[in-house]
Amino acid sequence: MFRFFVLFIVILVGLFVLEMLGPVQDHVITPFTAGIAKVSSWIVQSFDSDVLAQGKVLRSMSNGFAVEIQPGCNGVEALIILFAAMFAFPAPIKNKLIGFIIGFVAIQALNLVRIISLFYLGQWDMTWFEWFHLYLWQALIILDALVVWLIWLRMLPRANDDHDGDGDGGAADDIAIATA
Repeated sequence: MFRFFVLFIVILVGLFVLEMLGPVQDHVITPFTAGIAKVSSWIVQSFDSDVLAQGKVLRSMSNGFAVEIQPGCNGVEALIILFAAMFAFPAPIKNKLIGFIIGFVAIQALNLVRIISLFYLGQWDMTWFEWFHLYLWQALIILDALVVWLIWLRMLPRANDDHDGDGDGGAADDIAIATA
């Protein structure tokens, strides 16, 4: 547990420092965030044709309201936390890569819901926009990363899955675990 904690902190700090570097911001984070705005715009345009993505900005052409996706609102921090947790945990690299890819999709899917909902909340009422933006959605995105990590942990193969020796790792193994 101590090894996991230390490795988690080292990876986490390293990735956060890396993320803050100017070249990484310019060549990775900003284009990634612009891509999120473009995907958000594409989704919204399927039911609202008055939306346009301009760089990191999602804008309503009918009323001029816009949201700019800032650092901290692009899901990258949650991805860093998830990456650090998965890659610090002792598990096969294949499981880490598959888990992170699935987690990436889960976090970014929820982040798209977040951005689109905030886009419409802001047009409706800025007080609610601020509350959802600062309190609810921040927590939900991080909670998403935690839930993905916990599910990933449950899905990892156990080193001692075959307790009854029949090699099938089936129900008898679960009973052996439950009655041991």
